[in-house]
Amino acid sequence: MDNWRVAVLGDGGVGKTALAVQVSICTRSACLLPILTLPSTPGFPTETYDPTIEDAYRKQLVVDNRMCFVEVIDTAGQEEYATLRDQWVREGQGFILVYSIASRSTFDRLEIFRQSMRRVKRGDPIFMLVGNKCDKTYEREVSKEEGAALARQFGCEFIETSAKTAQNVERLFMNLVRSLRQTRNIEPGAPATSKPPKKQKNKCVIM
Repeated sequence: MDNWRVAVLGDGGVGKTALAVQVSICTRSACLLPILTLPSTPGFPTETYDPTIEDAYRKQLVVDNRMCFVEVIDTAGQEEYATLRDQWVREGQGFILVYSIASRSTFDRLEIFRQSMRRVKRGDPIFMLVGNKCDKTYEREVSKEEGAALARQFGCEFIETSAKTAQNVERLFMNLVRSLRQTRNIEPGAPATSKPPKKQKNKCVIM
């Protein structure tokens, strides 16, 4: 079973905690174990915003008929916690970069989090761009086309989600796991065991 550590980054109030909690509901095989604390109403995101400093969740899920173990680090987006951002990025193997489609300012600040990832990882990290709160149709400030265009600029996948209705939440995590597996050349459905080393043939030297 492959193991991955995923950090969820984005501005405050975009729904990072709700995404981390919601995936445990929409994934039937998931096993959610809190490392620190769970929200008071796990699985039922509300409009009340309670800022998170750092929470982490562990869960198991099946992707392409193969079990995997994912630890999700739910991070603070407020600028006063920027000094901790490098630590969260350093610990992550994959990333979910989140903005709210109902808040232009959270979309405009995405480059800050992307640069943090690139600086700490010293290259191009594996991440997905997520436009959350797509259920807020009449409050939309960022179009889907703008999100897709920014994802092309960043060189990553893009998806819109709703942590409130669970729309595309499972798909988000499954697609990220697939991308991470490609970094280890793990084929879908392939067993976890590695091939045994080939036996060295005896050589006969004629003198």
